[in-house]
Amino acid sequence: MIGLITAVAVVAALLAGGAVWLRHSLAAPRRPVRGTPADYGVVADSVRFRTRRGRWLSGWLLAGDPRVGRVVICHGWGVNRVFMLALARPLQQAGWQVLVFDVRNHGNSDDDTFSSMPRFAEDIVAAVSWLRRHATGDEGPLVVAGHSVGAAATLLAASWCDDIDAVISLSGFVHPTRVMQRWLAARHIPYMPLGWLVLRYIEAVIGHRFDTIAPVTVIRGLDIPVLIAHGRGDTVIPPADAEALARAGPPETTRQVWLEGGHDLSDELAAQWPRLAGFLEQVRAETASIATRRPTAQYPMKSHR
Repeated sequence: MIGLITAVAVVAALLAGGAVWLRHSLAAPRRPVRGTPADYGVVADSVRFRTRRGRWLSGWLLAGDPRVGRVVICHGWGVNRVFMLALARPLQQAGWQVLVFDVRNHGNSDDDTFSSMPRFAEDIVAAVSWLRRHATGDEGPLVVAGHSVGAAATLLAASWCDDIDAVISLSGFVHPTRVMQRWLAARHIPYMPLGWLVLRYIEAVIGHRFDTIAPVTVIRGLDIPVLIAHGRGDTVIPPADAEALARAGPPETTRQVWLEGGHDLSDELAAQWPRLAGFLEQVRAETASIATRRPTAQYPMKSHR
């Protein structure tokens, strides 16, 4: 009996140690934002707004004409709002009002217990809600754009809201399970049984099943324009993911464009802006006759640890 109790205690200790290691390994590195918007060549005001769990998010509201339209831009894992200025600058030059911000545990925004794609989406919804609260009623379309994990989160946020007019997904993945399988393989962790247990543990922590929040699942239910933009040389998220995501979206509202470059795209976006500009002009044309906007829907109330 004592031997059995000891064995159980050892297994429990190993599992606890594994959970600590996993959380540490998956934690996003924080890169604080240094300097002012002017230091990065943009005209903007510093803003702060609240998201879930009482946390505050930091961002820059780039000057523009809201009547042209507004874009909320979300960065990817382990970076910050500065990374997305490659997209924000040409948007501002085209007249759009742009909000770039740091999600929780990133940049200059508040800490939280963990980061996850659904929490990225919660923060995008908070950004959209903040812009809507400051609306006067004569604004143009409101578009959300994101990169990598932020791209997946924009699709999820759009499925939670009914007042987002369009989505731009940059370098997005098709399913979080595929991302984690690649992560496990890079660390020589066998999928069965260890990898499978890791995925189930992550689902329990974030409070969502991967199949439910997967971009390939979410995009099927969106009835707004979605642009899937992906670098042909992406070695982090395979271009095949972009193709699968585009096939899953409603054909009447989903477009796909190929960009030159890899996963990062920060050095290529400005030069390849025309490939995105056409999509945005189409969104403007399609929403020009809409006189009113529906209020932001409440996103799912989850109990997160």
